[in-house]
Amino acid sequence: MLTIGQLASYAGVTVRAVRHYHQIGLLPEPERDASGYRRYGATAVVALLKIRTLANAGVPLSEITALLQADEADFTAAIHRIDGHLSDQITRLETSRKQIAQLAAGNSGALPPEVLAYLDQLRKIGASERLVEAERDGWILVSARWPEQVCAWMPFKFAQLEDPRMVRLYLVLSKLVDCSLAGERLTEEAAYRLMEEAADIMAELSEEAYAAGETAGPGDPADNLPYDLLDALADEAHPGARMMRDLMRERGWTSWTRQEKLPDGAIIKDPASTLRKKPR
Repeated sequence: MLTIGQLASYAGVTVRAVRHYHQIGLLPEPERDASGYRRYGATAVVALLKIRTLANAGVPLSEITALLQADEADFTAAIHRIDGHLSDQITRLETSRKQIAQLAAGNSGALPPEVLAYLDQLRKIGASERLVEAERDGWILVSARWPEQVCAWMPFKFAQLEDPRMVRLYLVLSKLVDCSLAGERLTEEAAYRLMEEAADIMAELSEEAYAAGETAGPGDPADNLPYDLLDALADEAHPGARMMRDLMRERGWTSWTRQEKLPDGAIIKDPASTLRKKPR
């Protein structure tokens, strides 16, 4: 007969584990002998070895009792079910490891590799790091809503960067995000002129895309929430974002985040009513 310490040592577990199994009813607890000690026989050793094997294999403790009492068919079915759960956990852990690796490399784990490659391309064409970070945050919002569509849309985004006007747009926006409207290096008048140039480029590109029947972006065209969030993200990041939207509306477009035409009656005719007064 074995003491609890000897039992635990033989089965390769801790005494604390044996006591926990007693507490949850997984391993029967023997009565104390005349000397006041609990003694364990061979049956308890076998039971504990089975419990240890199942627990080490990832079987939840709450399911082990049923497995120990199951016939061969039920045991096999339960093991297959548990194996499926473990396979799902492995898949999730592998995904987590990939995301951790991306974070360790300085990338955003919330974005697919295709988007990260696009952000790298923005750096290569001369976009500022602040603008790339702003673009990254926008893609995090969009990717969370439409992960599969975003990856499919990336070839189009790369193709856009072949257009010198798009490259110029990113350079103009880089100047704007790097210098606030009240910044020393960029006067209010200069900032406004850059906004007008950016709005002209975006309106021209939007008009061409609209005429060609190209979609405004990934996802469901009726799902406006991600685009509303993009506008809000821009508002929170830069004081000129609202003015940029107004400049786009003046040119007949709802926003700068998607190519959606305004009805003629909704186009701003007198920008002085909504835009900040133009610098003189």
